[in-house]
Formats: sequence, C-alpha cells, structure tokens
Amino acid sequence: MLKSCDTVVALSNATVDNQVIFGKNSDRPAVECQPLVLRDRKSHFSDSMTNCQFIQLPEARTTYRHIGSTPYWCWGDEHGFNEHQVVIGNEGLGSKYEFDSPKLIGMELVRLGLERASTAAEAVEVMTTLITKYGQGEFSNQANVRTYDNGYIIADPREAYVLETAGHEWATKRIDSVAGISNVYSIEDDWNCLSPTALEQAIANNWWMEKAEQLNFAKAYSRQADRSVGSGAVRRRRSCTLLNQHLGNIDIPTTIAVLSDHGGDDTDKTSFDTALTQGGICVHHNQDGTGGNTAASLVAHLCDDNSRLPVYWCSLYSPCLGVFLPMFIEGELPSVLAIGSEKPSNESPWWLFRQLSLKNCSDAIELISMVRERWGTFQKCLFDSAYEMAKVGKELINDQRQAEAKQLLTEYMAENVVLMLKIVRGMLANTSASTARG
Repeated sequence: MLKSCDTVVALSNATVDNQVIFGKNSDRPAVECQPLVLRDRKSHFSDSMTNCQFIQLPEARTTYRHIGSTPYWCWGDEHGFNEHQVVIGNEGLGSKYEFDSPKLIGMELVRLGLERASTAAEAVEVMTTLITKYGQGEFSNQANVRTYDNGYIIADPREAYVLETAGHEWATKRIDSVAGISNVYSIEDDWNCLSPTALEQAIANNWWMEKAEQLNFAKAYSRQADRSVGSGAVRRRRSCTLLNQHLGNIDIPTTIAVLSDHGGDDTDKTSFDTALTQGGICVHHNQDGTGGNTAASLVAHLCDDNSRLPVYWCSLYSPCLGVFLPMFIEGELPSVLAIGSEKPSNESPWWLFRQLSLKNCSDAIELISMVRERWGTFQKCLFDSAYEMAKVGKELINDQRQAEAKQLLTEYMAENVVLMLKIVRGMLANTSASTARG
C-alpha cells in the first residue's frame, strides 16, 4: 500500500506578502474517496465522550468549527483548517514499534487538534498530550488501511511546528522560516521539546545508548536506518529545495507549483517539473488506475494583519490536473463537496476528478495540455476574485454584519463549485466523444 504525503510551510519572513502559507498533498490509495467536510462549533457536556475510530476519549467542552479533508471511512482528517486559522497536515512515518492493538490514528489527531486548539502551540499541546496518554496503534478495520506512526506540520498566522511521533513518544521543532516534511523522520537532535519518556524508552529498547547525549529522535525511533534514501527522503529534499529557491518570494501560485511538482534529486533545482510522471511530490496512480494518488490538496493563505479573511485553496485529486477553489470558513461549505463514498458516483466531485485523471493517463498528451489550459483560465479568475471577496468579507465582519458576510461568502463558494462541476463534466463529455470518434 502507498505510504506518502507531503506538507510544506513558509512563515511570514519567507513569503511575498509577509503572511504564513501552508501546503499539503494527501496521498492515499487511488480509489479511496476523500470528501471535504465542514463540522460546526459545538458545546458539550462535561462528561461527554468522543467516539474516535477505535477508542473513546473525553470530549472537550467546546469543539471549534473546522473543515477537514476526510477519507470516506475515517473519523479524522488528512488535513484541515479551523475558525482560528490553525492548519494541520499529517504524514505517515515508520517507527521501530510493532503495533498489536487499536489506539489513536494520525488522522484523528489532526481533527482533534483542529477541534480543540485556537493556536498552533495549543494544537501541539493538545496532540502531544493525547499521544502521551493514548498512543498510536494498529489500524483494525475492513478498509485495508495500513498501520503507521505520524509526522505533522501545525501552523497558525504567526508560527509553525513540526511534530513527529512513535507510539506514545514524540518530538517537536519550531520552524524559523520554511520547512517541508514527508514520509521520513526529520527531527534529529534539534528538537525543542520531547515526550517525557522518549529517552527512557529509547534506552530500554536498545535504540539509544547514551543518557548524557542529546537524543537523536529520528535515529532512535525510525525503522529506516538510512533516512537519506527512499521516496520520502527524495520528496522532502525536493520540497525543501524548491522552498529555499523561492525564499522571500513564496506566494500561492508558487506553493501550488510545489504541490504539483514531479521532480526528484536529478531534476533542475531552479524550476518546477510539470511532466506527468509517477515520481515527485504530486503522486499519480498506475496506468491501469491502481496504486496511489494525491487524493486532495490544501494551500492555506493565513492573515495576521486583519486586512482580509484567510483564504483556503482546496483541490480534489491530482493538483497538477485540477483547480484550487478558494474556501472561506466564515461561510457555508457547498454540500456537494462532502458527497463521496467507497462506490464511484457521478454526483461526487471527487469521483469526477478521479475519472478525469484516468482519461489523462490513458489518452494523448494533447488532452493533458487541454485540461491544464482549461483549469488555468479558471484558476486565474479565482485568483482575481478571491482576495477581493476576502477583503469585503472582513469589512462586513468588522462592521458587525456577520450574516451578510456569511451569505456573500456562501454564495461565492457555491457559484465557483457549480462552474467547476460544469467544466469537469464538460471535459469528461468531450474526451468521451473524442474517444468514440477515434
């Protein structure tokens, strides 16, 4: 089974407009539908319990409004954002632990962090407290889902952290400019905070020998002895290289280009690789549609100066063959985006983009150019309109006209989704007609 994802972040000192930008590709099995789901803020009784995938834990008194990209079978999220501009994305990691019982899983920790935290630091505290107490365990379900530990980037408009885990153990590192993570441990002896028993457990398991020496978390807990090789290492080097190449000039198109990149160690490090291949940060399924694929992507453009609302750019399936729609958590998410299950459906936007990906992999290269050109035109229109909407929405909210802002943003998102569906269905119809004529 595929085990890959990539998450990046650029802090205010690395971006064009001095605002934090976060990006995430969720790479999953190619037919695992991943809808976009909005969950409202809720208040809970003090004795309420949360029913996660496999275990129960005490509920928080308040869970915050958030939007998550959610595999159809899963309680948790691959990535998401909440009403306080906290954004989180996760990566699968392979630790030395052998899991034999169900506990928490990484996607649940993403959702729990979004539900319970108003800052990135608070999300780190929420997640590490839960990991210490409950740990991570075996995936015990019928969805053929693999077991793994997790790494995360957790960000808000002011700061960001890397969190990497192994069972009940964890390490965190505060990011100072840009960072990219993938399916390889990256926190070594440069951690800022460590779980209470990380050193003790590493020594007890003969994974670390020196009490006096600063624990190298990656070396002690990673199953992979040589962390410089493998797909995760290559993709992490690639994302970090691209971010550093554009340091100080990172914007939304740049971040989308990073998530859409197909380059590796042997690729020109100064330019993005747009060739439709199976390698790179943007993951594609096999020619027959099997294997893994980037199932959903997020680029979050946060805002710390109160000049506009944050804009969350969301894409379904392959980012290099799709479009990033601007989402506003202050409005109501178009309900059609939450449609999707195990079975293919023409009513599900996710499954429509899956169909388009199959067409692009099986047909001529001219089709790929046509699809990218068509989405590119639409994307430019969205770039032009979204930030005006973000400013107007913020002004309305500042004037205590929240209902007007909500209606405006809801209608804007709905119109964009209607047009997106019209475009994708039109391209599918055109390619089917061309195939029939051929």
